Order: sequence, then structure tokens, then C-alpha cells
Amino acid sequence: MTPTAVIADDEEHLRAHLRAKLARLWPEMQVLAEASNGLQAAQAIARLSPSVAFLDIKMPGLSGLEVAQGLETDTRVVFVTAYDQYALEAFEREAVDYLVKPVTDERLGRSVERLRKAFDEAAPAPELARLLSQLTRRLGGAKESEPLRWVRASRGDTTSHVPVQDVLYFQSDDKYTVVNTRDGEHLIRTPLAELADSLDAEWFWQIHRSTIVNMNHVAGTRRDGAGRLFVLLHGSADELPVSRAYMYRFRQM
Repeated sequence: MTPTAVIADDEEHLRAHLRAKLARLWPEMQVLAEASNGLQAAQAIARLSPSVAFLDIKMPGLSGLEVAQGLETDTRVVFVTAYDQYALEAFEREAVDYLVKPVTDERLGRSVERLRKAFDEAAPAPELARLLSQLTRRLGGAKESEPLRWVRASRGDTTSHVPVQDVLYFQSDDKYTVVNTRDGEHLIRTPLAELADSLDAEWFWQIHRSTIVNMNHVAGTRRDGAGRLFVLLHGSADELPVSRAYMYRFRQM
């Protein structure tokens, strides 16, 4: 089976640099798409299901770590970083593959060898949701502070102060984040990734790249015939899909 890849980096010359090296070191590899930001990368991976995604850690919109957290495919991930000792030590500890910029033939060659071996042995991709969540908060510069208590959200021409405890779930929607309450939907302009750092992580769980749910309002979960997991809410007919990266959170339920 022909190996395929998506390359994501916000700098075009670095994408071209990596593509050229891959052409030499892994000539059978077919690069299906390139992405200049995290959202493009997530969409390309979801659409194309590549064998490998080379993800720059720091990209506009979604970071490489956030893209990896939301993967619904069997794509293996190689992170590309401009060096962060905390991240590299964590990656080494969990045997996560990474490349340090500028990417060298020697380092990329080792990654190619590992990937080929994993594909030949049909080895499952590592389950890294916990690590990626920790790294996302660490590398995003999350600060220890009081959790967010309310959001200033709009509905139509009206702007309201919505207590965070009343929010059922937050969901990203293009340029906005939708604030879902029992009273209906409101909109805020804060990106979901930025909002996550302000919420109380004990109660507000990310369950999908685009969804954070308030566990105070969770009634239970449901699996469909295909094994997909959905979160059920008290007093709401909404069923929220849980991506594979976050299913571990609900194993005790």
C-alpha cells in the first residue's frame, strides 16, 4: 500500500524543505496535501486519511497538538518543532515521533525507518490524548488563575452575561464559538482553544476538537452500532460525539 502524507506548517519554504527531503528519503511516499494552518490541516486529514501527518506544533488557528487531539483517522503523527525542551522530553518519554527545525536528513531518516516498521507490522498508533492535552496547555502558556465565571455572549442584537455554570457545552463554529445553554444559543468571538485555558478543567472536558462539555450537565453516554460514543445531557436532546482521542475519559461511565 502506498504511504501518503499531509504536511502542515505555516511557513511555505519549510513545507517545501520537508517535501523535498521526503522525496529523497522516502520516494514512494505520496504527499496528498499541504496546509498553512491548523484548521486546514485538520480538514485535509479528515478528508484524505493520510498514513502520516507532519504537523508543525505552533500554527495559526489550531496548534499541531490540537490537530492531533482531534484526529478521527488512523493517521500517525510526526510533530515538527522549533525546539522546546519540555516538549522534547515528553515526546521521548512517550516514544512520540518528532522533528526539530531545521529538519536534517539524519533525523528524518530515523523517523522514516520507524514509520516504515510500524506500517509493516501494522502497529496501532499510540494513545496520547493525555500527553497532548498537557502539552497543549503547557506550550500555549496557560496561566494559573481563577477559572472563568461568566462569558459576555450575544444573541441577535442582545448581549448578555452568561454564567459559565449554566453553559451545557461550547462548540466552535467558523469564526465564533457557540455557547449552548438551556435558554438557547449565544455567540462569542473567543476561539475554543483560547477559551479552554480559561475554564475549570475539572468540570469542562474537551470531548472533540470542536466541543467542550460541562460535566455538571452530563447525564450519561451512548454507543451506536459502529462503536461511536456520544455524550447525553440533562434536559437536552443534543447528543455530542466524542472523538477517539477523548474516549478514555468516559471508560468509567
